[in-house]
Amino acid sequence: MRQPTTASGHDERSQESRRVRPLRVLPCGFLGAQACALGLALAIAAPAWPQDKAIGRTVESLLVFARETNPEYAAIRSEADAALERVTPAGALADPKFRMELRDITKSGDQNPTLSPSQVGSTRYLLSQDLPWFGKRELKREIAEFEAEGATSRARGTWSDLAARIKAAHAQRYYLSRNEKLTREILELIVRLEKVAQVRYAGGLAAQQDVIRAQVEQTSMRSELVTLESESRQVDARLNALLARPAAAELAPPERLPVLPTAARLDYATLEERVRARNPVLFAEESRLKAAEKSRELAYRNRYPDFTVGFGPIQYQNAVKEWEVMVELNIPLQLSTRRAQERESEAMLSAARSRKEATANQVLADLAENLAGIEAARRIEMLATTSLLPQAELTFRAALAGYENGKVDFATLLEAQRQIRQARQSQIKAQSEAQIRLAAIERLLGEDL
Repeated sequence: MRQPTTASGHDERSQESRRVRPLRVLPCGFLGAQACALGLALAIAAPAWPQDKAIGRTVESLLVFARETNPEYAAIRSEADAALERVTPAGALADPKFRMELRDITKSGDQNPTLSPSQVGSTRYLLSQDLPWFGKRELKREIAEFEAEGATSRARGTWSDLAARIKAAHAQRYYLSRNEKLTREILELIVRLEKVAQVRYAGGLAAQQDVIRAQVEQTSMRSELVTLESESRQVDARLNALLARPAAAELAPPERLPVLPTAARLDYATLEERVRARNPVLFAEESRLKAAEKSRELAYRNRYPDFTVGFGPIQYQNAVKEWEVMVELNIPLQLSTRRAQERESEAMLSAARSRKEATANQVLADLAENLAGIEAARRIEMLATTSLLPQAELTFRAALAGYENGKVDFATLLEAQRQIRQARQSQIKAQSEAQIRLAAIERLLGEDL
């Protein structure tokens, strides 16, 4: 039962509730002293807890999250585990068989039928085991091992592809975020230029067209901001899908891009060797080729028969008086069937070789293409940083001073600010493009550079 409260107790609780309005503290008599203390501690700490710790500031946080949550990667890992578990049964013997025969259950018509081993004419027991021809079990186990290696490589390839898509999406988010920030800065600059144009127009030093041009430029910038915001939401939705999160889940703004490796680490000859040795797709195709070779060998080994051996006693009434041993084998007379299986294995082996060669050619072509792309992006960024951007800033300052002195028209001033914006956009886009190319190279390598 609730304890009656005194006036003084009510006043004390009223003062406490006024001091801590967001908290609702139950009387300790209701929950007990320990429960009340725990509830009060949690209530005080609750406002400090983050509602939803957003990820996305760095690409590393995205990759860690995706490795644990992406269902596609989880599925392919489970398939690889399943393929690994097939190795043991592939090379194991079949279960032995037990057979029991009740002979002459009527004793030549002298009695009614019976199923009792001690009352029939004789009872034959047989324990048998199927034995494949020598080497077949080892070949089946090796085929399963290569298939398991291929499944593991496909899991690695799935992760490499997923990581590359996440890295590319992070680079796109970085580009859109910085471009939006740049657009807002330029918009503020255009607003200030409009004010300058209005002052000059009010003083009769400039035409009204200058003010209108500034307003048109602002409208164009705001329209571009809408486009950038829409593209950002689209990229966020794609990235959330890769992370197995709701499409509208919050992502933190990207803070930085990973550091690009040095030019020496992007040498084509070195990377080609690493790609041939580590590329998950090539490794999977190599495993498939080896499995096809073993399958062909097994197809030719099927020309030889398999055996079944067995032994067992024969019971007469209550005593075992005879023992027997049995050997059985299949006769491989269906030659047309076996020749067809052999031709099939040869064709599958040829297909595996061609597929591996085609995959290697494509992977090396992608490597060369992305290396050329990352080199071009680096050069563009260098030109924009060291040449184009400083020149554009100098041009703008000169145009602004000339406009204030009446020596340059407003159109020239707007064109100068557009050049600054284009230079900065080129710089940001080159950084993003280099990261996308780097992600593609790391996908080919199956590991980070």
